[in-house]
Amino acid sequence: MARISVVIITCNRREQLRETLAHMTSLPEDPPIFVADNGSADGTADMVAREFPGVRLFRLAENLGAVARNVAVEEVTTPYVAFCDDDTTWQPGALTRAADLLDEFPALGSVTGRCLVEPGLAEDPITPELRDSPVPGPDWLPGPALLGIMAGLTAVRVSAFREVGGFSTRMWLGGEEELFALDLAARGWWMCWVEDMVIHHAPSKLRDPRHRRRLGIRNTLWTLLLRRPWPAVLRRGRDVLRTAPRDAATAAALLDVARGLPWVLRGRRVVPPHVEHGLRLLEAPQRESKARRYVG
Repeated sequence: MARISVVIITCNRREQLRETLAHMTSLPEDPPIFVADNGSADGTADMVAREFPGVRLFRLAENLGAVARNVAVEEVTTPYVAFCDDDTTWQPGALTRAADLLDEFPALGSVTGRCLVEPGLAEDPITPELRDSPVPGPDWLPGPALLGIMAGLTAVRVSAFREVGGFSTRMWLGGEEELFALDLAARGWWMCWVEDMVIHHAPSKLRDPRHRRRLGIRNTLWTLLLRRPWPAVLRRGRDVLRTAPRDAATAAALLDVARGLPWVLRGRRVVPPHVEHGLRLLEAPQRESKARRYVG
């Protein structure tokens, strides 16, 4: 029986999703695959139904962003789920590697793989931050301990996912993983990075970088306000805004943050001291990380 399922979210990327599904459905692991289509208007859902009848398709009436993953995971019956974007492809053996690790280590909530960017297959710029993570972890952990994930590169224990309620309905998309990961850590789940679990990323050209930047800044600041002590909110928030262009997108993000303050403050739950200690250790490499520049 399958140990790990694959959940893919998509919106108006029919051709790229077709290529991704052609790859994912040919993997030797033959995993159950779930596609949550976020209200595409380009025939994406019809293409999936017609060309990949073995895939479980969710035709969502509106764009739920990352919350579409929650919808699909509700139907997953395997103990583990690998998240896959419409522009990422898990390589042969990667799903097996993830399931083996999650089998072996019951306290492991998620495992994140090594991302190679197509066409040249260079390492994603986030890789050094993951490989050299300073977060303290137990000796048994099979890779560097993490306090954040990249969803499209990560396999998660389904019970842990459901325990924290999946991805926040407030975050929508863009840095939504930060809050999810902190809530996993606060409940005692460990996360790690593994070098030999490989995922390829072919970045889609069908995206609005300024809108994504607005969401990324908003969600990062909301997560700080929701889970970090006040000194850390001010310190890390300053770091984030220092790298952001002073333009309309950044201003809109700050306005979004202000509008969300009532619900954010109601939902504020500071992480335990050991998690905050790890977050403090991450601040220096995050300041230096080329992958954390809010530009575009």
